[in-house]
Amino acid sequence: MMEFQFPSFNPESIAMLFVLFFISCYYLWRKLEQHNVSERKQAPVLPGAWPIIGHLHLMHNAKLPHHALGAMADKYGPIFRLQLGSRSALVVSSWEMAKESMCVNDAAAASRPGVSGTKHFSYDFAAFGLAPYSPYWREIRKVTHMELLSNQRVDQFKNTMFGEIKTSLTELHKTWAAQKDESGQVQVEMKRWFGDVILNMLLKIIIGKRCVGPNAEGGEKQAKDFQLAIRDSFHLMGQGLLRDYIPLIGRLGFNGQVKVMENIATRFDMVLREWLEEHKRKRASSSSGKKNEDFMDALLSLYDGKRIEGYYDGDTIIKATTLNMIAGGTESTTVTLTWAMSLLLNNPHVLEKAQQELDTVVGRDRRLKDSDIPNLVYLHCIIKETMRLYPAGPLLGPREFYKDCIVDGYFVPKGTQLIPNIWKIQTDPRVWPDPFEFKPERFLTTHKNVDLKGNNFELIPFGTGRRGCPGISFGLQMVHFALAGFLHSFDVRKPTKEPIDMSENFGMANEKVVPLNVLVTSRLPSYLYALN
Repeated sequence: MMEFQFPSFNPESIAMLFVLFFISCYYLWRKLEQHNVSERKQAPVLPGAWPIIGHLHLMHNAKLPHHALGAMADKYGPIFRLQLGSRSALVVSSWEMAKESMCVNDAAAASRPGVSGTKHFSYDFAAFGLAPYSPYWREIRKVTHMELLSNQRVDQFKNTMFGEIKTSLTELHKTWAAQKDESGQVQVEMKRWFGDVILNMLLKIIIGKRCVGPNAEGGEKQAKDFQLAIRDSFHLMGQGLLRDYIPLIGRLGFNGQVKVMENIATRFDMVLREWLEEHKRKRASSSSGKKNEDFMDALLSLYDGKRIEGYYDGDTIIKATTLNMIAGGTESTTVTLTWAMSLLLNNPHVLEKAQQELDTVVGRDRRLKDSDIPNLVYLHCIIKETMRLYPAGPLLGPREFYKDCIVDGYFVPKGTQLIPNIWKIQTDPRVWPDPFEFKPERFLTTHKNVDLKGNNFELIPFGTGRRGCPGISFGLQMVHFALAGFLHSFDVRKPTKEPIDMSENFGMANEKVVPLNVLVTSRLPSYLYALN
């Protein structure tokens, strides 16, 4: 008689059954989760998606994505979804939706997507501005705030900033005196001039020396290479890579742009490594005991020879953080100053009023001081209006929801990218009468209490929330000092009667397409330009 027998199980078989059981449970859970997500109410998806690429063709065909997305918002509303290849994105285009996504849901929308540009230009996400939300991000952001970006530290750097402005204006006056034509004018390309001023200002504070211009303290070639690499990286990150949205492209070996990114990252590292080694040598040979003279010294004191557990070694942290601060500060500030000057030249009555204010507050018998800046009320309005019309990052940096949340009643699953259309928000006619007109006076009257620091969602060129720019005070100080110093020291006019071309070139920084060449004339007594 045959008896029924239970199969015999050895320990390996039991373990395999448990593995299969848990795998089955996982796939069942994922299927249920996907079903639940599809059943929950999500923001309306834009029509016109194609198979595989989704709405990427709409973005690829748009010369200025923030304008294209603005037109979509006019048609479909202030919140909608795009399918960008394999990635889903939530586009918000009103101050109410900005508040919902970046304030009410601040904790959920505090991460960054892991795309090629942010990976290669951040030492594999070690630069905190491009790092995902994590304990590492929180620590480096905190350290950077304490050592460089707090209001107290910005106040301490005022003399250094103003010294750099003064030196740059003196150099420009010498150029004017040597090269002026019969009418007493010399031509200056303003993006280059502002870019060098801001770069020197940041380098003096971060690595301890100015590197560009006649009064450079060495390292000009490295600094200019670094500056060009920043611009190249901003251009590439603004374009984006198809392989980040359609992974198959990467698997098939289409990596041409990746190699370009790797080359730019190598250029960054060569300069940063040289600066870091120079700082280490100086610290090793120093007998004074003063080791925290600049920002890189402060980082060396904290991280030299150390590692943040689970993340990066000390040298990588120092180089990545230095890169973050210089790249984040130079390009956006330079772009803002160039747009401000372009707007002033196209609106000569505003330019005249700004210089009248400078003559009233400062006069022409002395140079501008940092204590004058708070009294230049109209200049502050000019800068606000410039940032309203031409925000340096019209779509901000890429953000990502790292956990599920609800925005305006719509379910947003984790992994969704957030695209806040800052340009659209800041030209909303419900909030801004004559939204495309350059009217600094609006900040003296109807919008007097609107600031730039992320407290008023109608005007958020620096973003807001956890991922808002941590260097707002630092950046505004640079913009105010540079613009006020230049307008006080020089008269400026267009080289022709034609209006300044205001065409935009989209990227991570919203650059002006046509270089801004202007004619400048000294407006102060020559002795005031001397360096004391």
